[in-house]
Amino acid sequence: MAMFRSFVSAAQLRQHQQQDAQQSGSAAAASAESIEAQFSCPICLEVYHKPVSIAACAHTFCGECLQPCLQVASPLCPLCRMPFDPKKVDKCSAAEKQLSSYKAPCRGCNKKVTLVKMRSHISSCAKVQEQMANCPKFVPVVPTSQPIPSNIPNRSTFVCPYCGARNLDQQELVKHCMENHRNDPNRVVCPVCSAMPWGDPSYKSSNFLQHLLHRHKFSYDTFVDYSIDEEEALQAALALSLSEN
Repeated sequence: MAMFRSFVSAAQLRQHQQQDAQQSGSAAAASAESIEAQFSCPICLEVYHKPVSIAACAHTFCGECLQPCLQVASPLCPLCRMPFDPKKVDKCSAAEKQLSSYKAPCRGCNKKVTLVKMRSHISSCAKVQEQMANCPKFVPVVPTSQPIPSNIPNRSTFVCPYCGARNLDQQELVKHCMENHRNDPNRVVCPVCSAMPWGDPSYKSSNFLQHLLHRHKFSYDTFVDYSIDEEEALQAALALSLSEN
């Protein structure tokens, strides 16, 4: 009986040791994954490459990922939407130093790699390439045979008719013109109106700033259904008015 108890105790001890080892391994793996997530760009979701930090909110991104945000007149942080000065975006030396210090397992071969070398390792890792090759291909939920139109006008951003500044949304266009072209006497075509189905791309406003302030206090996209047929809409309005009378 004493020998049996000793055997059971030894078996239980080995079981506990194995469980402890598994838990330690899981915790280590989770810790390594959390380290990689901690140093991943919120835009591309990969480990930082040449990280930069926005001074206004301290959020960090890959330098290349943040570039499109710096091309607009009034940039907003992609993460928190806080306005920021593009001149106050600096190289994040602290993050670069940490990328050289920390290691994490490759998502394919599980080899521990320094974070600063993770991107280049993943691009050449056979296991990762195999995983990517086996990913399901995108298939539309409802296949369509209709051609996708390529001549749809851009009604989201506009070009300043005075200086050619690009990628301005409607509010940014108003602000830009008020700040930079308040005293410009030139007659110009309104880029907002000319992008509309009813717009005349050759009509020049005699007082463009007043036109902006009075005609474009709101975005047409909020109120206009561009897909509707004008003739059908007119007939529907007439039918409705007749039925009410």
